[in-house]
Amino acid sequence: MTVTLITGAASGLGWAMAQHWYRAGHHLILADIDAEALIGREATLNDPARVHIVTVDVTHRSDLERLIRETTQIYGQLDLLVNNAGITHRSPAHRTDPAVFRKIMAVDWQGPVELTQLALPLLEASGGSIVTIGSMAGWMPVPGRAGYCAAKAALSQFFEVLRLELEPRGIHILMVYPSFLETPIERNALGADGEKANHARSTIGTMTSAEDMARMIDRALTRKRRWLLPEPVSRFGSLLWRLAPGLYLNAVRRKFAGELA
Repeated sequence: MTVTLITGAASGLGWAMAQHWYRAGHHLILADIDAEALIGREATLNDPARVHIVTVDVTHRSDLERLIRETTQIYGQLDLLVNNAGITHRSPAHRTDPAVFRKIMAVDWQGPVELTQLALPLLEASGGSIVTIGSMAGWMPVPGRAGYCAAKAALSQFFEVLRLELEPRGIHILMVYPSFLETPIERNALGADGEKANHARSTIGTMTSAEDMARMIDRALTRKRRWLLPEPVSRFGSLLWRLAPGLYLNAVRRKFAGELA
């Protein structure tokens, strides 16, 4: 039996991964802040022996403790933790309410960090794995995403240090760095005032579907890869930022000009 816990599991990439691993025979703990959507996903799978849902706000320590407690009570083990829950914003840094930055950091960094710490005893007992969904925005600056870039950069650095500490103890970590996914995260992006952003997003390259990304993540996990940069734009952008940062800055400034107006 393989027990997989996925945060942000009610939509987008989280739901795509849930369906993928359900078909592969995993027992699932699906966690999300959207209780109504979770109930709908549970009804879709309709398998109470293999699917358990937990309504969780990853910024609340008590919710995370309850999530791990229920995982232990129901299955007695955890083989795969997937830190997927996240939010973003689209707003110039100099005009963004600091409360937006605090919320982004709490969901995208603090939540995954605290949940992982709580899950470590179960993962160490099973010799399990951690999948953490980062972003190319954690590697390079993206206009209008200062808080998101900062949170994903912090997430990457934390889990890279954690990898150094945990690999000798038998826990594998896969960091995933997508670029632009067709998921609800951007449709629900916050604006400068903390309300929903009302301007269109800018993108570079092609959009990747959540289902395709879920399959790529599973392949990378099976092969025990440490990092997944799934799209060419991610790999090219990270190289350009390091080798020719001036060119990179000029290119993204032009591409994202509408979001900085």
